[in-house]
Formats: sequence, C-alpha cells, structure tokens
Amino acid sequence: MPRYCFQLQVRPERMAEYVERHQSVWPEMQQALRATGWRNYSLFLRSDGLLIGYVEADDLAASQAAMAALDVNSRWQAEMAPFFAGTTPTEGFPLLTEVFHLGEDPEEK
Repeated sequence: MPRYCFQLQVRPERMAEYVERHQSVWPEMQQALRATGWRNYSLFLRSDGLLIGYVEADDLAASQAAMAALDVNSRWQAEMAPFFAGTTPTEGFPLLTEVFHLGEDPEEK
C-alpha cells in the first residue's frame, strides 16, 4: 500500500489545544477516514508547531476527494482551520518525497 507523508504548521500559541482536540477525534470523523481509505494515519507535532502526517492509502487523491464530500469532514476542518499557519488541510498539504524505507525482513516471514 502506498505511503504518504506531509507537513503543515500549527500556530505555536494553539498547539496545546490542537493536541487536546486530537485526544478525542469525533468517532464519526474516524469512521469517515477509515471508510474513505485512510490507513495507519498518524500525526506528529514538533515543539515549534511543525506537524508531520503519515498515512497509507491506495489512492490518496481519491481518499481526499471522498473526505471532502462528507459533511463531518467539512465540520471538522472548519473547527481545525484556525489552528494552522499558512496552508490548511482543506487547501491541500505539501507531500514529502520518500527517500528511504526499511520494510519487513523477508527472512522473518
């Protein structure tokens, strides 16, 4: 399954609340992500607000388009938009290029 990594910038003064909000992501938002093909989705936040996201999806563009069509996503993104400096997730996020991946050891299978 293809892997994707992206970066965004959380406003430093909003980081604590951003983390708090992600401790209880709405169940319907989690279900929508799963239903639209997002797998192994993680967010990592650095102390200066740099946010790194990792997700696996068969087709990220299709998964993003499917999410964009859902009301729960529109509501979640509207609430999250003020947390970001610069680009917001609804505007797209800059993907990072994978330069190395250590997969499973084929001898351990």
